[in-house]
Amino acid sequence: MALASGSLSEEQRAVRDVVHEFAVEEIRPGAREADATETFPEDVWDGLADLDLTGLTTPEAYGGFDADRLTYSVVNEAVAYGQLAVATALSVHCLATSCIAEFATDDLKERYLPEMARGRPVGMFALSEAGAGSNPAEMTTVARREGDEYVIQGEKQWITNGQRGEVCIVFAKTDPDDPASVTQFLVPKSAGIEVGKKEHKLGLRASDTTELRFDGVRIPAENRLTEEGRGLSAAFRILTGGRIGIAAQAVGLSQAALDEAVAYANDREQFDGPIADIQSIRHKLADMATNVHASRLLVHEAARQADAGADPRTAASMAKYFASERAVEVCNEAVQVHGGYGYTTEFPVERFYRDAKILTIYEGTSQIQKEIVARDVVD
Repeated sequence: MALASGSLSEEQRAVRDVVHEFAVEEIRPGAREADATETFPEDVWDGLADLDLTGLTTPEAYGGFDADRLTYSVVNEAVAYGQLAVATALSVHCLATSCIAEFATDDLKERYLPEMARGRPVGMFALSEAGAGSNPAEMTTVARREGDEYVIQGEKQWITNGQRGEVCIVFAKTDPDDPASVTQFLVPKSAGIEVGKKEHKLGLRASDTTELRFDGVRIPAENRLTEEGRGLSAAFRILTGGRIGIAAQAVGLSQAALDEAVAYANDREQFDGPIADIQSIRHKLADMATNVHASRLLVHEAARQADAGADPRTAASMAKYFASERAVEVCNEAVQVHGGYGYTTEFPVERFYRDAKILTIYEGTSQIQKEIVARDVVD
């Protein structure tokens, strides 16, 4: 199926086509092995860097792409079409560079952004904890001021790029008894961050997800990115844009699943003809295509609101909720269209199905997204 252009500009369509080609030719061929071995494809990362995509949210002044939100969405969709694990690693890296670009001092920007835009060091975003997922105000990680330094103590969980990352955006309380004291810091791994266990996951296996431990990690006071107590508001602002990217990834994965299902239905013969001629299969494909298209429209609307300077929180949550839930449905139907083969590793739809579920969980669960939407509709 051809990719929809909608109201994309000529430049955005060109970016989409280049990244889609890269996804098909460079990401997709190694996706199965990367998933099976739980190994991130570093050659693919280098290819993303060559396309300037590791600097996607980095300002041009620091060597970045400085993409608007719609272009960011288009890139996320195209990369996820190749492999969701790669798109996830890229989006988290971009969360980190976004935080540095928006909140860091000029000195820190000069020190980190040009190299991160070129792909190394890789960024991490450490907000979640074992007891503080959907409600980060319950975090227990603490950063205590000692002279010209902060000393960080605590643990973070479910950190994407945890093994391969070298620069971490860390959220910690400056007062352990005050939920409103959450503050944002830039912490290089070399400062003493310990990498804990690697999670072995249902899907997204090529993306490394780990614990991070901070046992008296010392950083200069200038590495504080926000005023004390302003960390959560900063995180939520950055995550709103991130949720648009995750929704776009859901569209990319859904499109991949739809394309595989259509190809299989046209090729697989049963009852003296391709199963694509069977009405029940045709209706499945129609539902899948409708869900993909509707999801894409919601993503593009949220991105356009962000680019226009409007508050995109509700639109971003709508897009993230709808697109992620539909991705699970579309991938499920793709497995069903493949029949028994869909349950084997011979075809990629089983991986799509396993990968899809995380879209409804990370960067805000579907339940959190519905609450954000309801707050706007009801309150």
